Amino acid sequence: MAVVSGGTTLIDNGTLDAGVPTGSLILLSTQTASASANISFTSDIDSTYDSYVFKFIDIHPQNSGVNLEFNFSTDGGSNYNVTKTTTFFTSAHSEDDTSEAQLEYRAAQDLAQSTSFQPIIWNIANNNDDCNVGTLQIFNPSSTTFVKHFIATTNISSASATTKNHYVAGYGNTTNSVDAVRFQMSSGNIDDGIIKMYGVK
Repeated sequence: MAVVSGGTTLIDNGTLDAGVPTGSLILLSTQTASASANISFTSDIDSTYDSYVFKFIDIHPQNSGVNLEFNFSTDGGSNYNVTKTTTFFTSAHSEDDTSEAQLEYRAAQDLAQSTSFQPIIWNIANNNDDCNVGTLQIFNPSSTTFVKHFIATTNISSASATTKNHYVAGYGNTTNSVDAVRFQMSSGNIDDGIIKMYGVK
């Protein structure tokens, strides 16, 4: 065996020791919206992985000017009401090049010890060609010691014909295991789109 830069262990034939994490994404579940009131992931969130990544692909709402939002559950999806404290920043640039915004804090989209759903995509348009993409990563949801941190980055075509990049982060303030996650629009259905859940190996 040999140890190389950063303490990585190699076995004699030069390959990585099987115990070394590689950072691979393992696809666990795919759900496709079709005029769906919500999309809920109620299985496969457990101690198998230290973190979980959700990817949003071409999310399209029924209504215009709404938010894609999420919440945690600690009881297998019976209730989505985990207390959260969060932060929300955004930057923007309009299609007609008449307006742009530097990184801006959005106080109306943050939470302070609230059980409400957290917006991660804000002010979404519902024109036929509009869609929204991004990722949400949740860290160590099965811990019974620590709070449950998350980070989300998304990009949207907004109701004002503007691209907006959102940066959202925070934590679920619970030491109970988080074992389910729900996504929904603040009003109306998720008309179309795909959400994939991965475990991070």
